[in-house]
Amino acid sequence: MGDPSRVRVSGPLERCAVGFVAELVESGYRPNAAAVQLRLLAHLSGWLEREGIDPGELREPELERFRANDLAVVRSLRIADGLVPLLGYLRGLGVVPAAVEPALSSAELLLDRYRDYLLVERGLTAGTARGYVDCVRSFVSSRARGDGEVDLAGLTPQDVLGFVLADCQCRQRRSAKLMVTALRSLLRFLHVEGLIDRPLAPVVPSVAFWRLQGLPRGLDTGQVRGLLESCDTDTANGRRDLAILLLLVRLGMRRGEVAALGLDDVDWRAGELLVRGKGVAG
Repeated sequence: MGDPSRVRVSGPLERCAVGFVAELVESGYRPNAAAVQLRLLAHLSGWLEREGIDPGELREPELERFRANDLAVVRSLRIADGLVPLLGYLRGLGVVPAAVEPALSSAELLLDRYRDYLLVERGLTAGTARGYVDCVRSFVSSRARGDGEVDLAGLTPQDVLGFVLADCQCRQRRSAKLMVTALRSLLRFLHVEGLIDRPLAPVVPSVAFWRLQGLPRGLDTGQVRGLLESCDTDTANGRRDLAILLLLVRLGMRRGEVAALGLDDVDWRAGELLVRGKGVAG
């Protein structure tokens, strides 16, 4: 199986075998992988001969039959996706017809134009452009009418806001933030292209996202009491800890201010503290 020269090919595609192996080797296929591909060619050629099908008649319906009827026989060949190199070679020679590309919808055509704008006019990388397009695909699809055309002429600020509010409910914050950024970009593109008659990018609201917004705002009364009572006042360290916590809790001092306190900063008679914090000490 690892040597392509051991694979026997008969039938209408026999004349293509030598050239197919040469192209596989030139493309970097190892002998074992090239032998697998040649076995695919041999199997397809034999199937065409048995079915009485000319290679020039091999279109998608026939390929579906081949996959459905013969996949179980040669399951190790993974025909479903393994035919891509073989069909590419045969189509390049004109032995089998070229694949018929499905017609793109108006929404996909618009997204293709937007992708080109991002790549050419904005200078984005292919990966970033693809991410932006994926983010706004649902918005463009939401504007598709029953006849498949995309309705942009009637787009209003209320439409944009309504979409953002509904869509963000289904997203995590980071995803929502990326979506609104991409949507602003799309709306700028639509205005530049004259597909909408007014700039709507400023209508898109921002998504609130703060790095530390998940932190708790503070301790409740019971938690503070429990924290203070945890200090062992029978020891010097415990009394020190209690003093530090009382400064933090009762005076609202910052930890840096507490750490900077020295004995000379305490006026015991006046009951005052000299606090060195942000700005002037006081």
